[in-house]
Amino acid sequence: MVGSMKTTSLDLRERILAAYDADEGTREEIAWRFRVSIGLVKKLLQQRRHTGDIGPRHHRSGRKPRLLEHHRQRLRRLVAEKPDRTLHQLREALGLACTLPTIHYALAALGLTFKKNAARRRARQARHRAGAAAVAPSARRMGSRAAGLPR
Repeated sequence: MVGSMKTTSLDLRERILAAYDADEGTREEIAWRFRVSIGLVKKLLQQRRHTGDIGPRHHRSGRKPRLLEHHRQRLRRLVAEKPDRTLHQLREALGLACTLPTIHYALAALGLTFKKNAARRRARQARHRAGAAAVAPSARRMGSRAAGLPR
C-alpha cells in the first residue's frame, strides 16, 4: 500500500489501532506488519486523539477556498452597485489577498461577467484608429523600411 493513493479501509484502520492499543509492537513494527507507512500509523493515532474518529478525512484535504460565501455575497453587491469595477478594484474592495483570476472565476460562478457592449467597442476602435493615423503618414513619407516596419 505504500505509495498508493487509495483510502485505507476502516477495517484496516481499526486493526492497526487495535494492535497498537494491545501493545503488539512499536509504530514502526505495526506499520511493517500491516504494510502501511509509519506516517499512516501516526496519523491514525493523532486523528483518534484529536477527533475520536478514525474514518477517512479526504473531504477536508486540498486547498481551502479564499472566497467564502460571505465574500461571494459582497462581490455580488459590489457589482450591482457599480458594474464597471475592474477585477483589481473588486479585490481591493473585498480586502482579500487572492489572485485576479480568483475574482474572475468567482464572478463567472455567480453568473456575473463583464459584458462587451457596442459603446465600448466603438471607443476602443476609435483609440486604435487614432494611433494608426498618427503612424501612417510618417510611414508613407519615409517608406516601410525607413519607419522601421517589417515588410
